[in-house]
Amino acid sequence: MLAPVCDIARIAGRAILEIYGREIVVQHKQDASPVTEADARAEALILEALGALLPGVPVVAEESVSQGRIPAVGDSFWLVDPLDGTKEFINRNGEFTVNIALVRQGVPVLGVVLAPALGRLFAGMAGAGATLEDAAGCRSIRVREPGADGLVVVGSRSHGDAAAMDAFLGGTRVAALRGAGSSLKFCLVAAAEADLYPRLGRTMEWDTAAGHAVLLAAGGRVLTREGQALRYGKAGFENPHFVAAGFDWQFSS
Repeated sequence: MLAPVCDIARIAGRAILEIYGREIVVQHKQDASPVTEADARAEALILEALGALLPGVPVVAEESVSQGRIPAVGDSFWLVDPLDGTKEFINRNGEFTVNIALVRQGVPVLGVVLAPALGRLFAGMAGAGATLEDAAGCRSIRVREPGADGLVVVGSRSHGDAAAMDAFLGGTRVAALRGAGSSLKFCLVAAAEADLYPRLGRTMEWDTAAGHAVLLAAGGRVLTREGQALRYGKAGFENPHFVAAGFDWQFSS
């Protein structure tokens, strides 16, 4: 199952890069978030391919939901963000991704995160581990234990709240704080390039499920402020605040 989903992400990624190479026309959805031709084209390709791969399994995709096309979901469904990090796409910093995840009984069991402009493809599946494919080839990835000098913490490049992050990390030994766009933040933790990703703002399930699946397959976890595993298929598909960690993170009381 993982290999064909990687292929689907690559097809969408090539379509996105075609548009990335020319003038980008930006429109805005009802919630004022930006959307481009690349979002729509990539989503259409992904929806068609997933429908052929697993007929009858519902697909919850960001642009379709924004237009009111919201399927009923059951024990199994797909979550798709065809272009996560549209602001990064518009700003041409390369840190945007194609996100495809399969959810079963509330848990993301398969995820693919492709950063087409960076040439990095992260993939993970429950029971099979996680991998990173880039210019150096394809290799297994695994989370790490934090170093003695402190945590490497990654936060949102376009949606960060510095004051909230500082308050959250108060008393935590931090070696470095870095920014990254899109679902790459989950993947940096999964690939042992970072230790902690606190998200203290609004996200939707299609923003997080693919990266969450990769991180789970790499040995990490994603917890809500109540210390519970982040689940999927919630009413409205909106996530609470959460922390993605590569080690046994515990919230302070």
